[in-house]
Amino acid sequence: MFDWSDLQYFLEVHRTGKLAAAARRAGVDQTTVSRRLQNLERAIGSKLFDATPKGYQLSAAGRKLLPHAEAMESLGAAIEEEIAGRDFALSGKVRIGVTEGLGSIFLAQHMAAMRAALPNVDIELMSVPRFVDIFNREADIAIGQERPVAGRLVTSKLSDYKLRLYASPAYLDRHSPIRCPEDLVEHSLIGYIDDLLYSGELNYLPDICSHARVAVRSTSIIAQYHAALGGAGIAVLPCFMVRPNDGLVCVLGDVVELTLSYWLTSRSELMKLARVRAVWDQVRLLMQQHQAVFTGG
Repeated sequence: MFDWSDLQYFLEVHRTGKLAAAARRAGVDQTTVSRRLQNLERAIGSKLFDATPKGYQLSAAGRKLLPHAEAMESLGAAIEEEIAGRDFALSGKVRIGVTEGLGSIFLAQHMAAMRAALPNVDIELMSVPRFVDIFNREADIAIGQERPVAGRLVTSKLSDYKLRLYASPAYLDRHSPIRCPEDLVEHSLIGYIDDLLYSGELNYLPDICSHARVAVRSTSIIAQYHAALGGAGIAVLPCFMVRPNDGLVCVLGDVVELTLSYWLTSRSELMKLARVRAVWDQVRLLMQQHQAVFTGG
């Protein structure tokens, strides 16, 4: 019979692909993770991972064990919450995985309000320029531009948001006037790197001006913002990122305006946890309170 707690280390190695990363997440040293994983493999009688250049990958036996280990993890959290009662249930850690612009520019500014509403919940804000793998439990709650369509997920539309063209006054002074989208052909645009786009929703430049030159590209919307601020060109930016005193000017604001959406997602078993539901509700409340920022009002 194996030690049930060894499953925690199995799951962390699966989710991170690295012993060192699994150790950091579990709050132990790498030797402990390796030893506990070996104990589990001996008890089960099968190798659970294959070491590859990309990290630890599940073996056939590991893939069979995974859903049972995840079920045990979810059951343990549910038991802890039900027995401990509401006061304890609204404590612990909740990780929000969110696209970079929304996480770093908007949610980070409002962490104080969330902490005030949930003083015993520790919030981890994972703000990245890519999709967050909710299936692999990179986060408890994910926010992205596309609605997931598979798996045992709870999904809700969080908000629409507007994007417009922005440039610095210095850039506009140095270049020819822009009176219509066709004039953008004579200008330098700032955008994403095509082959590194993490969502088809972000491939919007061809719809604005198919023949314009994209002179500066980045995987980061924050880098694009700063490139525009520095005068490198014209960027398509979410309205909530640009403040009136930032030093950026809206270009063709009455002609060019895009609308995208944010979707809120969690695994169905995690939504049974009061602390996850509470953070979910706080994120929705924040977005509702600041709708004007997202619609460009």
